[in-house]
Amino acid sequence: MKRRLCLLLAITLLLVSGGGCASEPEKRTEDTGTAPDFTVLDGNGNEVQLSDFLGQPVVLNFWATWCYYCKVEMPDFDRAYAEYPEVQFLMVNATDGVEETVESAKKYVADEGYAFDIFFDTAFDAINAYGISGFPTTFFIDANGDVVTYRKGMINYETLVSGIGMITE
Repeated sequence: MKRRLCLLLAITLLLVSGGGCASEPEKRTEDTGTAPDFTVLDGNGNEVQLSDFLGQPVVLNFWATWCYYCKVEMPDFDRAYAEYPEVQFLMVNATDGVEETVESAKKYVADEGYAFDIFFDTAFDAINAYGISGFPTTFFIDANGDVVTYRKGMINYETLVSGIGMITE
């Protein structure tokens, strides 16, 4: 009971603080093993798997156009995408076909002029593999395919760069 109360308090503080975007991701100390694989669709409808990028560091971001904090952090992801070409950015859209469609997500990214590619999780394969319960959420995966750290909630550019540093060192 006490653990649930502490967890509820932590979640409440996270929500009240707007996702706690100022704090840095912490390097995970426990053995996380290989990042769960998943299949999503690229902009042309082709299947793409996380394992396709083994050997490259990956920033995996879960987002949706209806998510305010997702939209706030997008310019920082676009900037990092341009500044870190050695990193694969997997911007995975929660495409439920109702609130979020492939067309609405593509239109949003095009209207904003973002250069990064977006991927569509129409079957929620990636969302389920990572147990995503809130947006945005970002995982930092090293070239060996291991999750090094992650961050729930919005992150700013400095936090994003800190996470990238953990997977490119």
